[in-house]
Amino acid sequence: MNSMTGYGFKETIVDGTQISVEIKSVNSRFLDLAVNMPPFLNPLEKKIRALVSEKVLRGKVDVNIRIKDLSSNAKVIPDFNAARMYYNAFSGIASALELKKDDIPLSLIVNQDGVLTVTHEYDADSYWEKISATFDEVLSSFCDDRKREGENLRKDLLLKIAELKECADFFKKMQPEMEKKFKETVTQKFKEITGEYADENRIMQEVAAMVVKYTINEEIVRLFSHLESLEAEIKGEGAPGKRLDFICQEANREINTIGSKNQSVEIGKAVIRAKDALENIREQSKNVE
Repeated sequence: MNSMTGYGFKETIVDGTQISVEIKSVNSRFLDLAVNMPPFLNPLEKKIRALVSEKVLRGKVDVNIRIKDLSSNAKVIPDFNAARMYYNAFSGIASALELKKDDIPLSLIVNQDGVLTVTHEYDADSYWEKISATFDEVLSSFCDDRKREGENLRKDLLLKIAELKECADFFKKMQPEMEKKFKETVTQKFKEITGEYADENRIMQEVAAMVVKYTINEEIVRLFSHLESLEAEIKGEGAPGKRLDFICQEANREINTIGSKNQSVEIGKAVIRAKDALENIREQSKNVE
């Protein structure tokens, strides 16, 4: 089980290039992957998305890659024709102002537009050779962080399921007590109306009708089944996040029905406890991949 929140980061220098890789994620219903890096690395985006998608199924994931070359790889290309044109133009101005042509500084010429062109050569594949080891390390660290947090979630979820099982066991234990109370209530009502001549068969018919109406046996059976499914999902492999929410909805339906049929203060308290534990599971399931 993995959490949908995780973080990984590393900054290093490889062959004169400073590399910074950061991967972080928060909760999301589906996989929402954003890759942020310099434009010249855009050819690598498909590769990076594929690598992350192999490891992550759900979550809003941000991948940030920063590159800085510590030694310049710039190429400076002079345009001699442009330089001559600027020089001739400045010489004409100097002559018009009766100045010496020798007073025209070289810096004035080379600072003009088009005289010098600076270019940078970027090869995305060669940069990937520098980045890949760092990226793999950060991705692994990120996944380990999600797994570590996922194990903490698993432990907490199993505790809540154990609490739900205690409630379900209590419901099962109290079911005969509920039926006994039905009979006592019906018998008392009949005696209040008919005195000591209450018809025992009529009483049993009324009790049977109340048992049919208020019995919680089926709900208890289904609740135990849902709790077994929850536990299996949590202890199993894979990404159970979406399935957990569905099973919780089904379990909640059974607990609500038990609460609506309840004739006991003790069961009412157990229903509240069960609903609280189940709500905690539903909330935690939103953090599970």
